Amino acid sequence: MLCTECQFNSATTSDGLCDMCVTAAAYAQSAPRPGYVSDGRPAHLRSPVGLAWATVALLGVVIAADLYSLWAGTVVQDVMDDLLSSRYTVGYGSDLVREAERADTLYAVSGWLQTAALVATCVVFLCWFHRVRVNAEVFEPHIHSKTRGWTVGSWFVPVVNLWFPRRIALDIWDASGERSVALDRTMTLGDSAARATHPLINGWWTLWVASLVVGRWATTAYWGAEEAGEVDAAVSRLMLADVLDIAAAVMAILFVRRLTRMQDAKARSGPLPSGHVSV
Repeated sequence: MLCTECQFNSATTSDGLCDMCVTAAAYAQSAPRPGYVSDGRPAHLRSPVGLAWATVALLGVVIAADLYSLWAGTVVQDVMDDLLSSRYTVGYGSDLVREAERADTLYAVSGWLQTAALVATCVVFLCWFHRVRVNAEVFEPHIHSKTRGWTVGSWFVPVVNLWFPRRIALDIWDASGERSVALDRTMTLGDSAARATHPLINGWWTLWVASLVVGRWATTAYWGAEEAGEVDAAVSRLMLADVLDIAAAVMAILFVRRLTRMQDAKARSGPLPSGHVSV
């Protein structure tokens, strides 16, 4: 006898329901009401489109700053090569010293530009990230593994910031998709069994963490370098970090645009919980 509810699995109860439908019914009775998370704060739907465009534009600025840093790095390396060559010939000339000072100034400026671009982008990105997180509670309030406060706070807690933001991004993505995974989670032994693959988020996060790790390693080497050869090697590492950062920024642009389109399409398709929409 098939289940009277799903008409797919075999019925196992006297009411004619299968085990999965029994689990789903119990979950529906115990789940919080739509639009609210476990701490009871209301979730209001607001458009993320404007913040998304601002984030994408600033990520473009980050890419431009990284490209400038790559060019400045080649200038530094050219001067370091000249310094290494002159060491075995006639010594350092005044022109070469001036070139070294100019290269050092260019590289310092590139560092300041990168920092300014990163700070501005982080502020706007976190505003966007928080907004899509709240929207995701309206779409599907039952699947979020981290409270709303972690949406911003997780980025600033050492060690935790290596995986909490990604976990939150996965929850937002799943809640914003065409098919909710909340019911699937109640029917599996593990969360991973109900999850679809997330190549865009995984690619972005892998590149972002790699750029952080390589950047920290390269910066330590750069500030500790004294000889021309050491400076040249450290700059090469910093340039690798810049390349990884550019790749991460490109993936972030794709992530922001894709998730924003998903939420915009889902909000327009309706229906949404009444009383939880604001413009």
